[in-house]
Amino acid sequence: MEFYQEPEESRIQIIVNWIVDIIVMIALACYLVYSVGSRVEVIGSSMNPILNSGDVVLINRLAYDLGSPERYDIAVFTKENSVYNMKRIIGLPGETVQIKDNCVHINGSPLQADDNLEYVTIAGVAEYPIELGEDEYFLLGDNRESSEDSRSAGIGNIKESQLIGKVWLKFQPLNELGIIN
Repeated sequence: MEFYQEPEESRIQIIVNWIVDIIVMIALACYLVYSVGSRVEVIGSSMNPILNSGDVVLINRLAYDLGSPERYDIAVFTKENSVYNMKRIIGLPGETVQIKDNCVHINGSPLQADDNLEYVTIAGVAEYPIELGEDEYFLLGDNRESSEDSRSAGIGNIKESQLIGKVWLKFQPLNELGIIN
């Protein structure tokens, strides 16, 4: 009886194939992260407790190219200074937003939200009804008491063209790695 023994060259070829496959997968993952997504560091406390200053998140740049922004998305946008800002989308195009009686109102009705996202003590410019245009969004930081957002004259309504992408993953610190809803 003869036993077949694989030639040494085929073992080396298998190992090389594995290494090539791993390199291709790493390259593809890097391409997806850096072309579809972007790494952004959180600055400030306006998104506490979900995101803290120094946290690093990944944003999906295609989310708003292929779909529409949705209420409660944490969106990254820029103003004239090209600095990335992140806030939560509250008001959608065509809606009327007003903050009265410590509550966000959309089209005259109190916002129904989880985690007290509807509760606001500082109304800012939203003390009076704000009508959003067909390409405008009203954004608020989760830490309502310490956030410069659409209530501030310096930020105001955000146009769809200013939206960079949707925050989808908290990347650092690693012990808090996870999907952002």
